[in-house]
Amino acid sequence: MPRKQLHLISLGCTKNLVDSEVMLGRLQEYEISDNVKTADVIIINTCGFIDAAKEESINTILNAHEERKKDSLLVVSGCLTERYKGELQRDLPEVDIFTGVGDYEQIDKMIAQKRGVFSPSVYLANENAERVITGSNTHVYIKMAEGCNQSCSFCAIPSFKGKLHSRTLLSIEKEVKALVAKGFYEFSFISQDSSSYGRDMGLKDGLIHLIKSIEKIDGVKIARILYLYPSTTTFELIDTIADSNVFETYYDMPIQQIDDGILKMMRRGFGEKKTIELLEHMKSKKDAFIRTSIIAGHPGESDEAFERVCNFMREFNFDRFNVFFYSNEETTPAFTMKPVEEEIIEERVEALEKIAKETTEKSLKKMLGKTIHVILEGESDEHEYILSARPTLWAKEIDGDLLITDTSDLAIKFGGLYEAKVTELAGDRLLATLIKEL
Repeated sequence: MPRKQLHLISLGCTKNLVDSEVMLGRLQEYEISDNVKTADVIIINTCGFIDAAKEESINTILNAHEERKKDSLLVVSGCLTERYKGELQRDLPEVDIFTGVGDYEQIDKMIAQKRGVFSPSVYLANENAERVITGSNTHVYIKMAEGCNQSCSFCAIPSFKGKLHSRTLLSIEKEVKALVAKGFYEFSFISQDSSSYGRDMGLKDGLIHLIKSIEKIDGVKIARILYLYPSTTTFELIDTIADSNVFETYYDMPIQQIDDGILKMMRRGFGEKKTIELLEHMKSKKDAFIRTSIIAGHPGESDEAFERVCNFMREFNFDRFNVFFYSNEETTPAFTMKPVEEEIIEERVEALEKIAKETTEKSLKKMLGKTIHVILEGESDEHEYILSARPTLWAKEIDGDLLITDTSDLAIKFGGLYEAKVTELAGDRLLATLIKEL
């Protein structure tokens, strides 16, 4: 008898992806299908962070309902359903089962009983969950904590994810060791505010302790930390990352703005001077890669404040930065502030994106002629004879790839580590030649 088919769509961030992988682990009796039309069960793990994400989630739900076959089950989980559980259950009769952010390990029971559950607590990943890792046979995301103790004026996450709740070091170590035993060697450690890891457990320097623990695990070849927060990032943490033989000198710290007045309105905890001190300390590290994000159009953002952030982004030359259109979210302190006109925000986003493109190009040009380590990821989207590779310094699915145009007749192993020389910048992508397998 053929197995029933499962189609899962994971929207939003990599933290959501981990939860989706936990659900796949509970539903391994199903055959994973890419076709929503033939699936017996369709799960959509939603994002509810900002307006654009909410719209994408709703459209995905409605499109899946339009295409699904008769008698299939449509299950909707995640941040959107947690945040708007009452409204969605009332307004979306198309959905068979609703659940939020607390019951990913109960998904098999919900489907069997055809009944949704909303637990009062947020699900915290653990070493016992049998995740099905997607997208790679060498890289995996490790969720360190849930929730956030920050009170940023624009962010609704604490309202539906709650306060910081960290996993124990032992739990994380056990999960990493189990994944290494399955052949994974690259790990990205994530949470809402990674530099606060362990503070709820009384660990002042929890992330430093975690780095030193992971370094001792045989088989971990590459690691990085994503989502540092300015006011909880220390010089010692920056140094610890730079000095590590396992963790890449990779600093992903969203600053959101640089003007003192706007940072104060954003309730970011740190002002311009201390934020720049941290960034300059990161920049002083050899081969450091620095990524950030900026919100354009927060209420109160004057022309002068916007010009200040534009000038800073040009001068500092981040390796990468994302630009976000300010989203006015109910339950946040900024919701009742006087908004900036949408037309002005659009112009500001466009201006910042232009700067981002220029600074990314400068970052790429700095790599020309360098010999680097890369992970061979597969055939490129350019041509079957051109391969896609990612420098180990770059984060998977975030920082892009480069193209291998000459393999030097080496044996090709997707997921393998190689030494390569960067030879050329073609458009917005680097070209490289393989030198040897590592």
